[in-house]
Amino acid sequence: MTKTDAETLPEYEKPPVIEVVCGVLFKPIGALLIPHFVLLWEKFKPEYSACQEVAPLMPAIERFEDSPGIEFQIADVPPLPRIWFLHTDGNGIIQVQRDRFLHNWRKVRPGDQYPRYHNVIQMFKDRLSRFQAFLDDRKLGTVVPTQYEMTYVNHIPKGDGWETINDIGKVFPDFAWQASEQRFLSAPEGIDWRTNFLMPNRTGRLHVTIRSGVRREDGHRLLLFELTARGIGNDTSPEGMWAWFDLARERIVRGFTDLTGHEVQKNIWRRKR
Repeated sequence: MTKTDAETLPEYEKPPVIEVVCGVLFKPIGALLIPHFVLLWEKFKPEYSACQEVAPLMPAIERFEDSPGIEFQIADVPPLPRIWFLHTDGNGIIQVQRDRFLHNWRKVRPGDQYPRYHNVIQMFKDRLSRFQAFLDDRKLGTVVPTQYEMTYVNHIPKGDGWETINDIGKVFPDFAWQASEQRFLSAPEGIDWRTNFLMPNRTGRLHVTIRSGVRREDGHRLLLFELTARGIGNDTSPEGMWAWFDLARERIVRGFTDLTGHEVQKNIWRRKR
């Protein structure tokens, strides 16, 4: 994506994004063992002052040839846990496992502002570079990418353009509920919609989910709108990698705009262009 393309992307003053995840899936590094995670954590302290162990993520590879879809792979080496390094301010998470490295920005306080793509991708670049430097210093191996991924998680609370599921079409015009007295079914109790779209030149897919839910901290009803770009291009050089993330960001931003209503864009999220 060129600079000109980026300058024409839709932009919002108050986007509903509450989390952005950037990650790379790579060939498993068999030499990376549990003790190395402790040493790696030292490289990120004191900025990332807490550590947490969670279940590993299973590789899900986008395929396009003989059997289009997602291929779930089983690793040849014993699984290790996924380790989280948590930033002192709560907004950042580094996730590491034997075949994956991710960085999350997340909103944890009402006043937290989305730092924008340029800053999010720079944080990911920096953390990934420090991870590779650690692997080099310890002679453990190198990151050989097999897939990239980027996810934007949006929360649209009740009151921001909708009050009941009957209003879903005000936020997502493609899914308007056609209520009438002649219908047998009442309005849905909740929604759980998902689909995917091809990215240009089979560089990946954009996966979209829209679900109804409640906010954990106060039980307030909301719509969860998640967009994930996943794939890899033919150019796996560092330059090709960052070009893929720029493309993924474009697909996510334009996809978000394509699927949401003009009124909520203008009045709630304050679309600027």
